[in-house]
Amino acid sequence: MKIDVFSATGTKTKSMDLPASLFESEANWGLMHQAVIMQQANRRQSAAHVQTRGEIQGSTRKLYAQKHTGQARRGSVRSPLLRGGGKAFGPRNIINYVQDMPQKMRHAALRSSLSAVAAKGSILAIESYPDTVSTKDLAALIKKLPVQYGRKILLVSPSAHKSLQLSARNVPSLKTVRAAYLNAEDVLGSMYIIFLVDAIEEADSIFGKKDKAAKTSKKHLKDMSPKSPKAHKKVAKKTVKKEAKKLVPKAPSKGKKVASKKSSASSKSSDSSAS
Repeated sequence: MKIDVFSATGTKTKSMDLPASLFESEANWGLMHQAVIMQQANRRQSAAHVQTRGEIQGSTRKLYAQKHTGQARRGSVRSPLLRGGGKAFGPRNIINYVQDMPQKMRHAALRSSLSAVAAKGSILAIESYPDTVSTKDLAALIKKLPVQYGRKILLVSPSAHKSLQLSARNVPSLKTVRAAYLNAEDVLGSMYIIFLVDAIEEADSIFGKKDKAAKTSKKHLKDMSPKSPKAHKKVAKKTVKKEAKKLVPKAPSKGKKVASKKSSASSKSSDSSAS
């Protein structure tokens, strides 16, 4: 899959191929939904909070006698049944909405979301961005690019880019994020994604799907790598000891001796009985 690459002035310079390990995965909508819900739940805060009868300020005196009044039973003035009393079973701010998701599932959800956006043709790249802080210049650059100015745009940098972050603060509907902090919610919630060229390589190294064959070949190369002379000496000593143990005849065990004595005694008794 190819995308257009633009310069810092907004002119198209070339086109490049997106890495298949990051932008050509199957769209798993259930996994993407789960990742977005997890992010929203982890950001949620329980603001509503009421006081119970034990937290309300007021007297603990029993209002009147329990019996012989002809009225309902009354406790203290802090009872939830009375005006100004505590709340029974009301909302509390101790609720925990945090959800967890394994790393492999989060990375798979991000790959699915990036692939879905790339399939729409909503991804493009910029070669570099200068170190000058100017909101006006950044807004002018975005207007020159083939995107709709004012719609939600995600700008991805390879690492912390202070001038880019400061320039993008006051541009409407523009959000900057590092490649290491890419997430499914920002990707799916944006209409366009603008990568710096180095950010694509950084994101692929972190979130790209690794090939199992490459992993096995690396392990094989490690196993076949030449060892140090000390390691060779240790291996040679172990092999010599194993061969020496094979050559030495094993001594008969005590149990076998006892068994042989018993068998000889039984044979003698059988001979005497036959005679």
